Amino acid sequence: MSSLLRGEEMCLAQLFLQSGSAYDCISELGELGLVEFRDLNPSVTAFQRKHVNEIKKCEEMERILGNFISGLIQRVKIEAFERMLWRVCKGYTILSYAEVEEYLENPDTGEPTKCVVFLISYWGDQIGQKVKKICDCYHCHVYPYPSSNEERNDVVEGLRTRIQDLHTVLNRTEDYLRQVLIKASESVYTWVIQVKKMKAIYYILNLCSFDVTNKCLIAEVWCPVNDIPTLRRALEEGSVRNGATVPSFVNRIPTSDTPPTLIKTNKFTSGFQNIVDAYGVGSYREVNPAPFTIITFPFLFAVMFGDLGHGVIMAVFAAWMVLCENNRKLKNTRNEIWNTFFEGRYIILMMGLFSIYTGLIYNDCFSKSLNIFGSGWSVKAMGWTKEQWENNRFLTLDPNVTGVFKGPYPLGIDPIWNLASNRLTFLNSYKMKMSVILGIIHMSFGVILSTYNYLHFRKKYNLYLVFLPELLFLLCLFGYLVFMILYKWLAFSAKDSRHAPSILIHFINMFLMQGDGLQPLYPGQTGLQIFLVVIAVLSVPVLLLGKPVYLYWLHNGSHRLGLYRRVRRNSEEELYLMRAHDMEEGSSHSDLSSSGENPTEEFDFADELLHQAIHTIEYCLGCVSNTASYLRLWALSLAHAQLSEVLWAMVMRVGLRMDSTLGVLFLVPVFGLFAVLTVSILLVMEGLSAFLHALRLHWVEFQNKFYGGTGVKFCPFAFSLLPSSFEHDGLL
Repeated sequence: MSSLLRGEEMCLAQLFLQSGSAYDCISELGELGLVEFRDLNPSVTAFQRKHVNEIKKCEEMERILGNFISGLIQRVKIEAFERMLWRVCKGYTILSYAEVEEYLENPDTGEPTKCVVFLISYWGDQIGQKVKKICDCYHCHVYPYPSSNEERNDVVEGLRTRIQDLHTVLNRTEDYLRQVLIKASESVYTWVIQVKKMKAIYYILNLCSFDVTNKCLIAEVWCPVNDIPTLRRALEEGSVRNGATVPSFVNRIPTSDTPPTLIKTNKFTSGFQNIVDAYGVGSYREVNPAPFTIITFPFLFAVMFGDLGHGVIMAVFAAWMVLCENNRKLKNTRNEIWNTFFEGRYIILMMGLFSIYTGLIYNDCFSKSLNIFGSGWSVKAMGWTKEQWENNRFLTLDPNVTGVFKGPYPLGIDPIWNLASNRLTFLNSYKMKMSVILGIIHMSFGVILSTYNYLHFRKKYNLYLVFLPELLFLLCLFGYLVFMILYKWLAFSAKDSRHAPSILIHFINMFLMQGDGLQPLYPGQTGLQIFLVVIAVLSVPVLLLGKPVYLYWLHNGSHRLGLYRRVRRNSEEELYLMRAHDMEEGSSHSDLSSSGENPTEEFDFADELLHQAIHTIEYCLGCVSNTASYLRLWALSLAHAQLSEVLWAMVMRVGLRMDSTLGVLFLVPVFGLFAVLTVSILLVMEGLSAFLHALRLHWVEFQNKFYGGTGVKFCPFAFSLLPSSFEHDGLL
């Protein structure tokens, strides 16, 4: 969990590889996939490196082994197909084809047709002479023409004898080649993998540099600190396999460069990590939003998509993909849309499960409510007469009458609201306030997560000069709005609900310092609101000027107080290691004054002030816009519910109302149409819409409170990451 929250601790290591065992050592590292190599020859072009010839040979072998295309085509089209290949590919192809004896059914017309099976082989050899190229294409042979009759007869007899010999040789050769090709077809995939590994190893060898004796290769790699022992064992095994007398070894070296970011994931967390990485790869050792996204992303999606029936369909579909995740036919397809769904199967599963939960809270299943526990409202207690039932289309239940309202529904919304004429009004108010509460909690949580970065990177001044003003500004204004919503829910009952004041009007008057003529929500409301507004206003200049002024004082005045680290003058190694440790932990000596031998970086007060001014304006305005942005939870939820209700009313209700004998037969196509529209519109289109809106809420409203996303992703040298033409073509 610690790796997923903040990423692996990385270090820069130097590998000393003996020339004889370098190939085997790098092969061992490729099997493990632990390190990312740095280029130690950046000024040398690709064509001037030592192993460029070996790489070219591997590429040529890849073309020979892997570049085949096979298929079927109608016999009448084979000539035009061959001419087109010749004109487009400029003769760099060989087309082999054979006619299929039996007739095959045309998938377009369904008629039996004669087909030809073809195999095209293509590679990059340079063909010298044009005549030879044409002759090879047409399989032509050139023979000498004798002048006398006797010579011609001798040639004919010789040719007849040669033809007989050739027939015998060809038959035997054909049998032998058939056996060789059968064995080769069983090993061709292994050969392709081996060639790709060889090419990758030579590519890595080109990144290394030689020492002064030209007997040892030196490589620099980024490696997780916890994997250093495994790296040492891999080098030892490579040296032993090669039989080298001098073993290769690794040496950890300090550096001031920022390491790449490595976050180890599994098949469950990788999808959520990809959502975060699409926004930006996290900076080194920065708090990773992915652990929290595992919960918040499907939950916010379900708030907009909440329907019990739709959630069950989505969860069952995702569960089927999870159970069949090892099926190669499902994994290796050319359909990009299907691959997207399959790679995100665990995300879809979580979204389906959370949709089931929110569907129970909304008490909504295909636009219908489930009366599981029995409604808390009673109609009998109203004492309506038969005339009132017949003469009034709408009747109002009064909860103040004894026995009408027995208590809240145990789970979610009472099913009687599905029959109420003011159902939409009630759900509008409920979901709008719920969206505001969830949004402010989500944003506040993002601001709180920034403290983990400040503490880890040893910038505690940001706690007082950035985090505290941001949190006060957010909570004093919008946190107070949540307080008013909750207070109104708890303080006003059904008896005095008519006299409950408007929260929106009170919130607007809070900024205008007005509202003397309005009924207060609670005693002392005016004084508390003035105090909160003053605190929020005072936090803005602190957020704007606090950090730049403090850093200016730190770089220009703190040396007078002796705020610097004392290091022994003769201990350069200790100073070097300490600076490397600070870089790994995220801090640098630019934050503190150092000795005269190591001057600090120049501090530009104007740049820092401009940066902080942009951040302050963006945050203050963003608190307003982001809070309004969370209202999309309310809008998408109502839209999904209304579309589901319209689909039920215009399709299923029509079939269910037929009470004739043919009603059952008519219900079958109606249900089929209802199922198709439900999947295509409510599940696919509405699901994609809710997914994109949940994605925006995480990227813009949540992650920008603490997540920079300006890092570089760790790209290890691993054979498992090498692409295979067979897997790409779906042959395996």
